[in-house]
Amino acid sequence: MLFVQNGNVIDPIRGTIEKRDIFIQNGMISDKPAEKAEIVDAAGLYISPGLVDIHVHFRQPGFEYKEDLLSGAKAAAAGGITSAACMANTNPVIDSPEWVRYIKEKAADAVIGIYPIAAVTIGQAGERLTDFGALKEAGACALSDDGMPVSNAQLMLEALRKAEENGLIIIAHSEDFNMTDGRSVNEGAVSKKLGVKGRPCVAEEYMIARDAMLAKYAKAKIHIAHVSTSGSVDIIRDCKASGIDISCETCPQYFMLTEDEVIGKGAEAKMFPPLRAQKDVEGIIKGLTDGTIDIIATDHAPHAENEKRKGLLDAPGGMVGLETSLAAALTALYHTKRMNLTDIIRKMTVNPAARFGLHAGGVNIGDRADLVIFDAHEVWTVKPEKFLSKSKNTPFAGMTLNGRVKYTIYGGNIVYRFDRIR
Repeated sequence: MLFVQNGNVIDPIRGTIEKRDIFIQNGMISDKPAEKAEIVDAAGLYISPGLVDIHVHFRQPGFEYKEDLLSGAKAAAAGGITSAACMANTNPVIDSPEWVRYIKEKAADAVIGIYPIAAVTIGQAGERLTDFGALKEAGACALSDDGMPVSNAQLMLEALRKAEENGLIIIAHSEDFNMTDGRSVNEGAVSKKLGVKGRPCVAEEYMIARDAMLAKYAKAKIHIAHVSTSGSVDIIRDCKASGIDISCETCPQYFMLTEDEVIGKGAEAKMFPPLRAQKDVEGIIKGLTDGTIDIIATDHAPHAENEKRKGLLDAPGGMVGLETSLAAALTALYHTKRMNLTDIIRKMTVNPAARFGLHAGGVNIGDRADLVIFDAHEVWTVKPEKFLSKSKNTPFAGMTLNGRVKYTIYGGNIVYRFDRIR
């Protein structure tokens, strides 16, 4: 039982911020205080629904040395995230009801809610569809071959139709591997400087346009993962205007960082899709501010230190993002006056919860008590060695961010306190 007092409560559904107390009993937000409740003084702080991250890689099973469900959950809690959907590209791939149930069973002891995303194709090989109905029944919240595009258009069309029939949504990894395979950085000034082939923006944009057209033809929903180019935002904006049921996400790295990070930070700044040019950063921000981009996720992709030391060409792509996502969003969007707090929080809570049917995003009486309490103004330096994630790979290392999580509450229990987690 908790009594959170004196905080500024952000309600992203109503678009309001008001100073009020929150009473918590039996894991729910209540209309009256409980006896002997623990008091949390949130004076000067903001209280919002716990963040909902619909794109994380927790690496279990098969790559637990990078991350596992429980360590990933602790890192998520440190970032104010109370609900996370984990991708299927593990070893083995989450492509059967048995493996979906495995994730749910292993995640039962996690400090946050974890939702399994199952594969679109068996083994993510892009050849045969998985059993969508059985995966849904086992508890999959969505379908994705993230890390690999579904290259065969006919198979993708069948997948979209089948997903719609089963009340699921496909999260598309939009890159044409014929134009990107083996290429480590964006095609542009940095690739030219390094003398390497780059991953062109059109490889992403073409696949988004293709999948949007297929979704329209199938009369199905589709969600585009990790949008990184200004051209992609333009395409999605036009698709929405034409009535296609399309949503999308981007990540803090794509509205904060450019390809120039690769010069100084090498493989730590290698990710797929890659960091792009400044014009793309501006295009992503415009997409966030005008509503084209619905969701801010992390694409949390942990890798071991020895893997990232292999160098730019040979190291795996990806970065950890759970413990910096809120601060990065506040730094790049709120403190620059590009977006207000309620709009930022909406893209990190209500929007992903609504799109994927998750019970999250509320701060009112009767809602489950999943909350994050944060200081919107505290300035701090990113020190990966202090992360709770097993892996520390991030180009944000050494950067100064503005905004810090102080408490995370899941199901009425405090699961993270600044500088301490239980």
